[in-house]
Amino acid sequence: MKKAGKLFGLLMLGLTTFGYVSCTSDDDDEDPIVVVPVGEIKTVTGKITTNTTWSATNQYLLSGFVYVEAGATLTIEPGTIIKGDKTTKGSLIVQPGAKIIAVGTADKPIIFTSNQATGARKAGDWGGLVLLGKAPVNKPNAVIEGENVSTFGGTDAADNSGQLKYVRIEFAGIAFETDKEINGLTFGGVGSGTEVDYVQVSYSGDDSFEWFGGTVNAKHLIAYRGLDDDFDTDNGFSGNVQYGFILRDPAIADLAGDSNGFESDNDAAGSTATPQTSAKFANVTVAMGEGTVNAKFNSALRLRRNTSISVYNSVFTGAWPRSGLRVENPTTIENFTKGTLKVDGTVLALTGTPAQGVLEGITNALFIPTGSKNSIAVVADLKLATGYNSLTAKPGVLPQAGSSLLTGGVTLPTGFEANTAVGAFAATDWTDKWANFDPQNTNYEIKK
Repeated sequence: MKKAGKLFGLLMLGLTTFGYVSCTSDDDDEDPIVVVPVGEIKTVTGKITTNTTWSATNQYLLSGFVYVEAGATLTIEPGTIIKGDKTTKGSLIVQPGAKIIAVGTADKPIIFTSNQATGARKAGDWGGLVLLGKAPVNKPNAVIEGENVSTFGGTDAADNSGQLKYVRIEFAGIAFETDKEINGLTFGGVGSGTEVDYVQVSYSGDDSFEWFGGTVNAKHLIAYRGLDDDFDTDNGFSGNVQYGFILRDPAIADLAGDSNGFESDNDAAGSTATPQTSAKFANVTVAMGEGTVNAKFNSALRLRRNTSISVYNSVFTGAWPRSGLRVENPTTIENFTKGTLKVDGTVLALTGTPAQGVLEGITNALFIPTGSKNSIAVVADLKLATGYNSLTAKPGVLPQAGSSLLTGGVTLPTGFEANTAVGAFAATDWTDKWANFDPQNTNYEIKK
């Protein structure tokens, strides 16, 4: 009995130490209180060569280029916080043949963020997240921009680089040399076997999302207050992207003078290299916050250099200073004319007076042919949500009752969820819980 009593005492002491409080008969419906054990900040450097799991109990600091090597899988638990070291330009690069399994939940998203203190974070505080795969690209010996070492691409269109789900990437996009930055989230030759869903990139110091070739599909993407382009497609990217929300800060644009909502090229030379950049985007909303717009902004959609991407059921608003839709150079205009580049079910509702007009490079008749359901509109007529472009609070996202955006779109091609809504939202706010529109003031200190 002494031994049993002693064991019982130790058990009770252990339960008290780890914060368990039992329920009494008066509160049977209440959950037990569990205090998560104090974790630690683990600095990660170099190469990950074996299967590795990062726990939400700890935080992880990326120091320099951290590589997940071919054959290894990095698994990140829901709720885990990963920070990028500013001094060493911390970055995470998933090599071809490696995988990242970063699957959070709406209540416990996985967060990649700055290592700087609350209130002191800036775009470009760290490198970013780079996924590389073995899917086709149209550039031989392709090397990832910024890091300039790792190669990517191949012949496996169904290549699998893992999963990103309920993930936030904040304050990334640092410049490693002039005009060669890592983006918030970079895809290089990533295949369609990869799952990308519910990903927010905020305050990127370069593009928010950039795809270099590959066939990966993605859904529910947020680009928030980035510096350069929001959705940038190059080198033969041919995946489908559905439900995208872009919100720009009018005061912040790239000093190079070329910040766009969409920017797309077949390649840097505008060649006929194959596979041609032919990605399809559906249900995208683009908004610009209120205020004087930086003159370094360009166009809501800049389509150039022989691209053949398509945009369906999307709405573009804001005071873009140059133009709304800019179709640039003869080959790209020809792609539009012959229908390999499509813009259907799309509304351009600019709030300023663009220097080159709402349409640049194509005519109104070419933009609004019979059956396209395209239009040039006034923002007030769209019945957007109150605070649809707010930068001081969570933006409103659901169109008001009676809005033409709820049913005004075209039938989407195979490969997309069927709907005729225009823009990223209809009756559901898919940003709820997991997205963060104030990461500057979020406390990411490890729990004590």
